[in-house]
Amino acid sequence: MAIATCPDGHHSVATDYCDVCGSPIGAPAPTVAAALCPSCGSPSSGRFCEVCGHDSALPTPAARTPEFAPTEIATVTEVAAAPGALMWVATITADREFFDRVQARKGPDADQVEFPAFYPERRITLRGTDILIGKHSVSQGLQPDIDLGIAPADAGVSRAHATIHIADTGISITDLGSTNGTSLNGSEDLIPARVAVPLQSGDHIHLGGWTTIVVSAESA
Repeated sequence: MAIATCPDGHHSVATDYCDVCGSPIGAPAPTVAAALCPSCGSPSSGRFCEVCGHDSALPTPAARTPEFAPTEIATVTEVAAAPGALMWVATITADREFFDRVQARKGPDADQVEFPAFYPERRITLRGTDILIGKHSVSQGLQPDIDLGIAPADAGVSRAHATIHIADTGISITDLGSTNGTSLNGSEDLIPARVAVPLQSGDHIHLGGWTTIVVSAESA
């Protein structure tokens, strides 16, 4: 005689309903809805959530609070959008007018200086407090912050020509005893050697045979 098994595992002689519990034999098992994970809300059929890994045997986690309150977010945004401090920038150009003045006064290196056929404008952000202007020299260990020895080099610029000093109180330039000297804003008068001369944003520094450097304060 064939023995049937009901969905609950009982053995039954009857094949339509279980002799033990009366459950229908051969009927599909009822569908059980999966429970929701108390942590992330995803359907989870076992102890550990397949999405976030939460252990259902542990207490339900407390609701998370935003990292920033709305007012705090607005404050952070305003700080990030605030403009930065000013920075000093040096713009280096080949100045034909200055070159003509140097040639007219027959400076020490006037006969060796040639005006470059092409000299792209260079912009250098001045970093630190003391910026050396000159030409690089491996033998002398010189590596100027504003290197005017890059081709086409100005033959009238000394190796260590001048320094720009930046302080909280302002900016100044000092000629270091260069051969051809340093002048400002189109003047024919050279500034005294080894004496700091104050500068303002927009001032033109003339040095060498044709080099002009414009210093300007710009928003960082």
